[in-house]
Amino acid sequence: MNDRIKESDWKTFTKLRPLALERYCKKVMGDVDKIIHKDEEDAHERYIEMYNIIRDGDKKLAHMFDGFSRSKALDQLVMYYGNDLLNEEEIAQLSAETRERILAILKIWKEE
Repeated sequence: MNDRIKESDWKTFTKLRPLALERYCKKVMGDVDKIIHKDEEDAHERYIEMYNIIRDGDKKLAHMFDGFSRSKALDQLVMYYGNDLLNEEEIAQLSAETRERILAILKIWKEE
């Protein structure tokens, strides 16, 4: 199976990618904000928890967003949609073929 997406889907992907990145970063920063405001834990415990959130978030960010290329776009779209960084309306902008491929891959991931 060819992992490349259609030209029209590539153009849509280039518009959706920054939106997914913004949402991902906001999510991680929101998680950090919750930790900062946990008054029941001491500062060092919160610092360690915050460090872990950022470290893990950075690894996940690299996995999902590094390598901006058409050959990686399908995998990245799957990760964005599977991690709730894109919604139904946004995914609906893609071709039926690409949407079907995304859903098929997500189904396999959920079965594992």
